[in-house]
Amino acid sequence: MKRLSTGIWADKGGIRSSVEDEGGTIAGRLRGLVPVIGFAMAVPLLHLVLRVAGTEYCLTQLTMAAYYAIVVTGLGLLMGYAGQVSLGHGAFFALGGYTTAVLTTHDFSKWKAATGWLQEAHIMVARQDLYGNQLVTVTPWAAFFAAMAVAMIAGCLIGYPALRLRGHYLAMATLGFGLIVAKLLVGSNLTGAADGLNGVPEWILMPGLVVSGKVPVRVQNYYLACGLLLVVLVLLRNTVQSRVGRALKSIHDGEKAANSMGINTAAYKLKVFLLSAALAAAAGVFFTHYTAGIGPSEAGALKSLRYVALAAAGGMSNLWGVAIVSLALNYFSLRGWFGTYDNAVFGALLILIISLAPAGPLQPAAAWLRRRGWWRNAQSSHHGTP
Repeated sequence: MKRLSTGIWADKGGIRSSVEDEGGTIAGRLRGLVPVIGFAMAVPLLHLVLRVAGTEYCLTQLTMAAYYAIVVTGLGLLMGYAGQVSLGHGAFFALGGYTTAVLTTHDFSKWKAATGWLQEAHIMVARQDLYGNQLVTVTPWAAFFAAMAVAMIAGCLIGYPALRLRGHYLAMATLGFGLIVAKLLVGSNLTGAADGLNGVPEWILMPGLVVSGKVPVRVQNYYLACGLLLVVLVLLRNTVQSRVGRALKSIHDGEKAANSMGINTAAYKLKVFLLSAALAAAAGVFFTHYTAGIGPSEAGALKSLRYVALAAAGGMSNLWGVAIVSLALNYFSLRGWFGTYDNAVFGALLILIISLAPAGPLQPAAAWLRRRGWWRNAQSSHHGTP
């Protein structure tokens, strides 16, 4: 590999920027691990603080906030890198949750001819409901894959035509999709109409690891939700730093210019939209099994607007900032800190963040660390200089 005088690296594969090479150096990789390690350390530290303070029950709301943060982080990828605004992610969250809720609570015992071999294949299971009645329902694992399939089909149906639109036209199209899903959920008896669905069983991921809101497994589910959020953040970080991420950045900066360079912008936008929708649906499945139910408000337009606002407040392209802001603000709302003024305070906080730190709250913190010389010293230590 040879470095040119213009700061560009040339190799057998062609020419690539020095920024790309920097991400591949040992120092660049170590710097990339800083937020991962910081998040992994903050999760048990927060648990310890809550235990010492005698408020370990707050882990319930933190777990729910982590699942919401997965939705917002996926939306941050779509908005911050593909430049697409979706007002329908609440619908994808609800599709995932309702699919698993319907399949794991609806009694299929009357279809004995079809359920026999499905039980042998562990796709269906006989169990009791909350009132002791015998049911034959779909297993949570099978319901999870069915929910992902439903979300992918819906994502393709709305994504392929809608992503050809731009600006507010795309936002209006996804908003219409969300409104349709919300109305269908409210108007159907299968989904519990306006009451939603309850009695969703716990989900045994593996022996000793179960998704449930019961008190004995509250700590376990807190670490599970935060672990899933961390996995999603690492996955999206690697996506952003890959060839796909560079293509998305070029699309965000100028779609026509990206097309002229041979980038299939429609395909990239559709793939990112489907990835973001899949994350929302998966979060909906975990959330539903954790809370043992789901209501139609999860598909409402207000939920989707909230996700967009959180992604914008976190900095959109700053995925770590998006996750942290979403965790904090959703936790405060779920705890009911502001009572009936929750929406007003929530809106005021978002306005302050966007006005004072439009690139996200982590950017000013990073700038402060650089002024203090911490980041420069960290870089020097990675390079082996005193």
